[in-house]
Amino acid sequence: MDPGRWDTPVTFEEDDRGGFRTITSAEEAARALLKRWPVDDGEEFWEAQRVCLAVMQGERPAEDSRSAFLKAAAEAGVFIRDQ
Repeated sequence: MDPGRWDTPVTFEEDDRGGFRTITSAEEAARALLKRWPVDDGEEFWEAQRVCLAVMQGERPAEDSRSAFLKAAAEAGVFIRDQ
């Protein structure tokens, strides 16, 4: 079992055409932040990347990355459909 897996997935709008993506782990969140995020700056954006890495290295619990991802989404104005 993936130690970075979240108990509750997060579904977010990944583009302006209404496409949605569901994230279920710290690794998926890190990928989304690096490759699919509408901004590449911001305090919560950088913190979410740091937290996801720490979770993947076994230094923090998985739910920390979920919380950080949601904060980064709020900061970037990303619509969250399911949380």
